[in-house]
Amino acid sequence: MRYAVLQIVGLTLVVLAALAATPSQAQPVVVLQNPDVSLDLQAQGQVWVDANAEASIEQVASGQFQAAMRPPRSNTIYTLGTRAALWQHYRFLKPLGSQHQWVMEFPIPLLDKVTVYQQSANGQWLGQTAGDTLPVSSWPEPGRYAQFSLDLQPGVVRDVYVRIQHQTQINIAVKVTSSVTRNQRLQVDYMLIGVVFGALLLLVVASAAQSWVYRDRLYGWYAAYAAIMMGVIATTSGMAGHLLWGESAAWNNAAQGFLGLIGGSIALLMVRVLCSSNAHNARLDRISYWTALAGPVLALLFVVVDRVWGVRLIGVYLTLCVVLGLATAFLASRRGDVVGLWVLGAFVPLSVAALAAVARIFGWAPSSWLIEHSVMIALTVEAPLLLVALNIRSRERHIIETREQAMSSQDALTGLLTPHLFSDRLSQVLSRATRYREPAAVVYVELVNYGYVKRTHGIAVAEQSLLRSVIKLRRILRDVDTVGRVDEACFGLIMEDVSTREPVNELAARLIAAGLMPLKGLKPEVLLQFHVAGVLLSERLMDGPALSQALSDLLASMAERTRRPIRFLEPELTRPSPLAVDSHGGDSDTHALGNSR
Repeated sequence: MRYAVLQIVGLTLVVLAALAATPSQAQPVVVLQNPDVSLDLQAQGQVWVDANAEASIEQVASGQFQAAMRPPRSNTIYTLGTRAALWQHYRFLKPLGSQHQWVMEFPIPLLDKVTVYQQSANGQWLGQTAGDTLPVSSWPEPGRYAQFSLDLQPGVVRDVYVRIQHQTQINIAVKVTSSVTRNQRLQVDYMLIGVVFGALLLLVVASAAQSWVYRDRLYGWYAAYAAIMMGVIATTSGMAGHLLWGESAAWNNAAQGFLGLIGGSIALLMVRVLCSSNAHNARLDRISYWTALAGPVLALLFVVVDRVWGVRLIGVYLTLCVVLGLATAFLASRRGDVVGLWVLGAFVPLSVAALAAVARIFGWAPSSWLIEHSVMIALTVEAPLLLVALNIRSRERHIIETREQAMSSQDALTGLLTPHLFSDRLSQVLSRATRYREPAAVVYVELVNYGYVKRTHGIAVAEQSLLRSVIKLRRILRDVDTVGRVDEACFGLIMEDVSTREPVNELAARLIAAGLMPLKGLKPEVLLQFHVAGVLLSERLMDGPALSQALSDLLASMAERTRRPIRFLEPELTRPSPLAVDSHGGDSDTHALGNSR
């Protein structure tokens, strides 16, 4: 208890001595007491804008510009441009007995250049410089943003001067934290960034694989989009400058704007493709398309133009992308498109993050952890929702493609095989029957009164009769039997492993009886009259076209009111074998043997 009281008294005396110093030093002292809390210095110390950036540290530290220095205000937006420099002056006191190391942080990855000056033991001012216009290896502490260790002695008030240069409008966040707290927070930050990166990388790999396997370009677009968004997160968080291209200061300074423009471009393309705006709003689609294509061109232009104009270019372009994307998604959801609703839900948080970044770029919003990581937070919501929309749209496209493929192989009205596919199946069965003597039966079924129904009741009732015929056929056929529509009112059947006429007769009789049974409630009441022509391949083997023509001719030869609606092609006559009987009626070999005897 006594020691604590003495420590408080000693600290009070030190602070009073500092306040009683020369006028150039008469400013509040920042006492670093709690190592678990980061101190925000935006409203601490004194600041001065050097309009020509010509003042040296010796001039500033000697109090030559003390009269120009003023207490800062929180969330101040500074417009320094290319010629001015911002000076900040802080006074720190580490309590007696404190062993904690303290770090001054500038948590703004895009900050151009910041130099921190501290006085050495011999009274010389030493400066350390960091910023995205310098290689990261030259920083005193390489990281995602500028950090400087403070050389503080317990019980001694130390002056620290900061010189900042930045071309665009910016709110400069300055914090002081203990090294232990800083390390813990950095680990949490990198863990969060790593989780988002891992999820996006998984989406990139999975989408690229699906695009290759299913030949679906939508998944390829999504993989490219997720990969570019990984780059955007890497640049906005400062991780890319720290780990990827830290030695290239020029690219590190331009990468955030370059990838931001590319990200806005591909995000707008994704919204356009998923919402299928070209089919519903041609004018909005054309504007979105050309705006998205302008993104890569503007990104290249951003690298070479003045940074002030480049920042304005980013702000205008991203705002335009947000407006067009939201309009496209909203109109799609308004017309009842489920995909449009998912895209709208996915694009809203990303739009908010983009607008927050634009506000920070133009100096309309102060720097904060939330704004710095807003894109990353938005992507954790946007990426899964956009993937859901992509899966729905891809499934719809696959269904359409499946139907298109089915239309080429199946009859549009009945769903049976088309004539050319039925002919292919017939040729295969005939080939096996010729080569391996596999038994099979080929049957043609004709709806005889189709023409009468069509003339009397119209095409709709006639087509309904065809569908009823198909239903009755499928009820009595085996699953292994092949059935196709070979003519307007004629169906072809291939019944494999059938060597006698009994199964064919049974099937035909059941079909004819089912057709003559009236359907309850059907108006008009239409009966189905069938004629059946068949052939056993074990009795008569022909090539495909000839067999089809023979069955068709057999059906055509039947009268409409025939009493024999089930008929077969006559069996093929058996030709004499080489060892046939001779003219005397006996076996030629036996006859020859008898003669020899």
